[in-house]
Amino acid sequence: MVQGTRDELLERLAEAVDSVTVAHPTRVAIDGPPASGKTTLADELAAVLREQGRDVIRATIDDFLLPRAQRYARGEYSAEGCYYDTHDNDALNRVLLDPLGPGGDRLFQPAVYDRTADAVLSPPVTTAPANAVLVFDGVFLLRPELLDRWNLRVFVSTALEETVDRAVIRERRVSSRADVERRWRERYIPSQQLYFATARPTRHADILVHNDEPQRPVWETARREDQLSEALTAGE
Repeated sequence: MVQGTRDELLERLAEAVDSVTVAHPTRVAIDGPPASGKTTLADELAAVLREQGRDVIRATIDDFLLPRAQRYARGEYSAEGCYYDTHDNDALNRVLLDPLGPGGDRLFQPAVYDRTADAVLSPPVTTAPANAVLVFDGVFLLRPELLDRWNLRVFVSTALEETVDRAVIRERRVSSRADVERRWRERYIPSQQLYFATARPTRHADILVHNDEPQRPVWETARREDQLSEALTAGE
């Protein structure tokens, strides 16, 4: 386990991307709970890779949601609905991950859904260079339906109570503290506990980033399950 600066973490992640040797674009998953800092980390990693001359495809699970009526069919605060009914993983594999993978034609679409309009998207099909890097962030990326699609798996870990506080700050202009806390405690945190109980994501991560202090992160590069998984599955 190593503690360092933000730049040192990004350097380590870029080295890990460079170490992947495949004959198709490198598909990088940046997984983690909501408000763990995974999107920020993915944006920063994409910038570093571009500075190094790599062609980067930046995409997110938020552009592969199912329609709102389907996402909330089990109720607005259902943890099971959050985990099982939120994301169109079939479309994600079909239009992005499989075309960029072994035997794929590299013709991809980076999104299928407009969250603001609650409408299906069909952006132009683009051809990826063979040496491109897909940097993809989102929740539940190391679930069984997606696990074997990734060439590098990063999990961003943050104490779940810390994610609540971060979410309150992030959403203070659009939601009250009470609304945010209810959403986190009834839907998002229990759905993460369900994810850990069923998919064991830290067991499959190549790099585990402890992001409680974003400017002084701690990381480890083993593919194993850590104490975070045990705590979440125990409901702590």
